Amino acid sequence: MDTDTQLATFRQSIDNIDAALVFMLAERFRITKAVGEYKAKTQLPPADPQREEKQIARLKSLAEEASLDPEFSEKFLRFIIDEVIRHHEQIRDNG
Repeated sequence: MDTDTQLATFRQSIDNIDAALVFMLAERFRITKAVGEYKAKTQLPPADPQREEKQIARLKSLAEEASLDPEFSEKFLRFIIDEVIRHHEQIRDNG
């Protein structure tokens, strides 16, 4: 296999993984939207710091098992959590 073919194969795999990540994030946000609607309806706060910390610790542990930088996984999850909270606040404020 020549270098260009090998590179194209790697890139195709990366593209497939990126597509899967996008669809998984979309599904995650569909579910968290439902959670936000439930929280607004039941007057629960948009954020749950205790749950967030447990999830971050859990993801960091999984990252270590997978040989992924746990600090990266924490930054990634915090970014997602912040976005989810923002959505929950919008649902609450517009509900």
